Amino acid sequence: MIEKMKALCIVTQRSRKEAMLTALRELGILHIAEKQAADPAFLERFSLLSKLLFELKEYTEGTQAVPEPLSDEQFEELYTGSLAALERKSALLSTRTELFAQLEKLQPWGDFDSHSLRDVASRLSLHFYRLDKKACKRLAQDESVSFIRLASVDKMDTVAVLGELDASYNGMEFMVPEKGPAQLKEELVACEKALQECDDTLKVAARYLTSYSQQLLKTQEAAEFSSVDNTLSADESLIWLCGYIPASEEDAFVAVAKEQSWAWHLSDVSQDDPEVPTKIRYNKLTSLIKPIFDILGVVPGYGEYDISFWFLAFFALFFAMIIGDAGYGALFLAGTVVMHLKSKKVTNITLLLYLLSATTIGWGAVTGTWFGLEGAMKIPLLKSLVIPGVANYPAYFNVTSTETQNTVMKFCFSIGVIQLALACVMSIRRKCVGKNLSFIADIGWLVAICALYFLVLNLVVGQPTNFAVVGVAVGVGFLLVVLFGGMAPDKTFGQGLKAGVADAFTVFLNTISAFGNVMSYIRLFAVGMASLAIAQSFNDMAAGFDGVLVIAGAVIMIIGHALNIVMGFLSVVVHGVRLNLLEFSGQLGMEWSGTQYAPFKKQKD
Repeated sequence: MIEKMKALCIVTQRSRKEAMLTALRELGILHIAEKQAADPAFLERFSLLSKLLFELKEYTEGTQAVPEPLSDEQFEELYTGSLAALERKSALLSTRTELFAQLEKLQPWGDFDSHSLRDVASRLSLHFYRLDKKACKRLAQDESVSFIRLASVDKMDTVAVLGELDASYNGMEFMVPEKGPAQLKEELVACEKALQECDDTLKVAARYLTSYSQQLLKTQEAAEFSSVDNTLSADESLIWLCGYIPASEEDAFVAVAKEQSWAWHLSDVSQDDPEVPTKIRYNKLTSLIKPIFDILGVVPGYGEYDISFWFLAFFALFFAMIIGDAGYGALFLAGTVVMHLKSKKVTNITLLLYLLSATTIGWGAVTGTWFGLEGAMKIPLLKSLVIPGVANYPAYFNVTSTETQNTVMKFCFSIGVIQLALACVMSIRRKCVGKNLSFIADIGWLVAICALYFLVLNLVVGQPTNFAVVGVAVGVGFLLVVLFGGMAPDKTFGQGLKAGVADAFTVFLNTISAFGNVMSYIRLFAVGMASLAIAQSFNDMAAGFDGVLVIAGAVIMIIGHALNIVMGFLSVVVHGVRLNLLEFSGQLGMEWSGTQYAPFKKQKD
């Protein structure tokens, strides 16, 4: 459920600012809507610590970790040295790259003493050029030019010329570098030695990752403290801070406020206040869906619905139908068990994976789908688990493929109308409690959606339908929505009626959209069948290999099924999540525009 929030404003003496912020952080319940940025010094330190911690993880192999955290003074010495080593290493890597580039450029010219060569070239006004054969032949015939032929470089003739060569020869002049190959190699050796010294320093620092994590947490807390400090409003003698707390924490706050001698004001929040944060109270079951919400980054608005339970229930079913293969579900289950044993603890992610694995195995078993292998139906135990009406291999159960496909499609549409009807019922219930007359419009939507369900069955499955009854039901639903859709507690009946009639064309479009919403649930059937077809195709490809090539066939099967699983996961995101976030939530009127409740508190390790 979404917890009730209260608006809070606290006032105290300016001289007690530090004590107030410390007490609020210890209490850990105040959400501040619009915090100012933290001081740049904390943000910079946090960024550097994060970068350094990430880099040091590459040096942990072969090192023995020190679990006891260092004191602040000891850490600062370690941190300063590590940061300097990392910066020096970065500079050395750039230098090494540059030295390699210079050495590679000089390599065709052989080994030479750059200092001596520059001295001779300066005294004699020597210039070095590379020429093509035609230019070199022409140069040999030019008596006004004195030159010495050198060894060829990069398959081009090379000459040393007294004075500068005329531009008409198109010669590529070699500028004698300040450093020769020998000196560059010496610098490379020194560079490698310095890099090793940096690595040694960082390996020592990598033993203290616990200290780095602790300091990162401290810096995060300091930045948060600074941010809240910068958010405070103040005059010459007083400071004040406003935010939101859960109503359930009111007594805890009052106790601390009295102890600290604060002045405060608590009030109920307005449903229209866009800054009110959303705090969802999960139970043991609904907490399983929290990882999905976190990944998607969606939060319901404070005045919206908590659909955690329904999202979890339908998502598990959609996941099973889209993946559609009990063999894949068994792999998921095995992987989850391994992850569980390795981590040695039960998390929401682990439990969610167990649930999704179980539902996938269940759906795959009743449809007779095990890695897309038809031969699985020759095993009595697996065949006994199948429900003939939805079997993917209907020939084994004396039914036609058309019958089973129609049954599955009808099941998909039934899921759709149940989910959309549930949204209407939830909306009706809330509006009745709030004495909002627009609940009659939701009754109209419920009638229209149920009628459209039978129309969809007729169009897709061919089920006989009384079009007159469907038409009347849709018309009645449309009329109820038009007449009562604009009603609200703060409007008179006439105002609500006027607003509803004004939106008649929009309601007409939404009615067409409702038909599309019911139709969209066929994606569960289509994607599931596509997954089965892909699995069968790879199985058929692999079956074509025999003899010594059976290994190639096995590789094709493994790669093919792995690819199919990945595509299945993508389909779950695209289709399974969409049906909850768009069709179901849209019927509820949810916009997922909420702000996550994030109180000012001490960070946990």
